[in-house]
Amino acid sequence: MRVYLVIMDETEEAQKALRFASRRASKAGGAVHILAIVQKQNFNAFGSVQATIEEEARDRAEIMASSAAGNLFSESGRMPTIAVKTGEGQAVIREYLAEHPEVAALVLGAAAEGSPGPLINHFVANSGSLPCPLYIVPGSFSIEDIDRLA
Repeated sequence: MRVYLVIMDETEEAQKALRFASRRASKAGGAVHILAIVQKQNFNAFGSVQATIEEEARDRAEIMASSAAGNLFSESGRMPTIAVKTGEGQAVIREYLAEHPEVAALVLGAAAEGSPGPLINHFVANSGSLPCPLYIVPGSFSIEDIDRLA
């Protein structure tokens, strides 16, 4: 079974990548994995304050990923696998790919204008070492474009 890994955040690009991946998975009889990444906080607060901040960030990521999964389920009837991990984005994605050899493609959404985004910049530059193909959904694509091409 083909598994498409989508990195989920609150951006429109991530929503487009999820739509593309869900359409491809549906056509291929595959599945979607949603990975939400919680960035480590770059400051040190008092122990309980720091823990609260990190817990709130993780809760937001879990809610966002669950909402995206619910939308996907209502459209396709298939529930994606959801994972929420804490750490630096590139390292978390590489670790996830190493732990999940069933992933057939990493699907990222590019920004509509300017730099496509730090994850795309990193993975394009290092695409030769990825264990799967990298799909980049252009930010300028409409929902109709995605549905037509996926």
